[in-house]
Amino acid sequence: MSIVELTKSITVSGKQRVMPRFPFTAIVAQEEMKRALVLAAIDPGLGGVLLFGERGTGKSTAVRALQELMPQITVIKNCRFSCEPGKGDCPDITCSLRAENESIDIQRPLVDLPLGTTEDRLLGSIHLEHAIKTGERVFEPGLLGKAHRGILYVDEVNLLEDSLVDLLLDVLASKENIVEREGLSVRHPAEIVLIGSCNPEEGELRPQLLDRFALSVFLHNEDNVADRAEVVRRRLAFEDDAEECISRFEHETTELREQIASAVENLSHVIIPDSAIEYASKICSLLQLEGHRGELALIRAARALTSFEGRSVIEHKDIAFVSGMCLRHRLRKNPFDQYGSEAKIDDALSTI
Repeated sequence: MSIVELTKSITVSGKQRVMPRFPFTAIVAQEEMKRALVLAAIDPGLGGVLLFGERGTGKSTAVRALQELMPQITVIKNCRFSCEPGKGDCPDITCSLRAENESIDIQRPLVDLPLGTTEDRLLGSIHLEHAIKTGERVFEPGLLGKAHRGILYVDEVNLLEDSLVDLLLDVLASKENIVEREGLSVRHPAEIVLIGSCNPEEGELRPQLLDRFALSVFLHNEDNVADRAEVVRRRLAFEDDAEECISRFEHETTELREQIASAVENLSHVIIPDSAIEYASKICSLLQLEGHRGELALIRAARALTSFEGRSVIEHKDIAFVSGMCLRHRLRKNPFDQYGSEAKIDDALSTI
């Protein structure tokens, strides 16, 4: 299937409609953002990405384009939770009744979590229409169920209600969603790649949720006149003829998708030397970071980078390369101070 075919059609309320997406490889500059998103695509268990940036810097565009670069997943056919065949942890009882070979490959889901979402919408609740028609209580998956094994995207995540943040924190920690309400008792897996975007000027993010993001990136409007002009040209070209614009970048997109797929396949074979772990620990110790999520993020991100570049052993340079993305938001005094954070990380790296 070509890139054009992949981006042309999505299902909305059971109907197909054309919804082309701006190609990931057509995004001008913003290299660190693109690299962070690619690393999250290679290792969905990495811990998600937080995008700091002003309006109009391409955050949402990049996240939506990322979905088409991620390798497809195998799911039980017609399963409402995108569950993996043979795992036996799906709450949809009809899944266990289907033959083992009733499975299909689909794109990883991309689900938006709007700021006004209710707890029922996030967690799931009784399927009212089914209950009214049959009198049976059937669980209707919420956004967490629909995002399982895919991306949950929260724009302006710093403005998310505290009650929803608490629910998200529980799910991120346990990788499952537990619903006990309205006579229902449901437990289902919820392994999600959480991607959030926010404008620091509009409010801070709770430290507990901030710490859950493995990577963070600061985006700025381009100062380079040539780059700004190219952004405008490509956007106008996409708006005038989306299919032609997508075709123009089809070769680059296909190459990147294949590189990501190869990196995913080889990820578990990347060797993590003890010296790399010690190097990561020294960096985090010098920066006086709380807990050990910093080290874990460094190692996992470096492993994904090593696999992406087709190498088999993590080197110190890989850890140094991802250190800014992994650690800048973990410096507690002011996680929104990009330049102060960068200076502290550079100082730590230079002393080792």
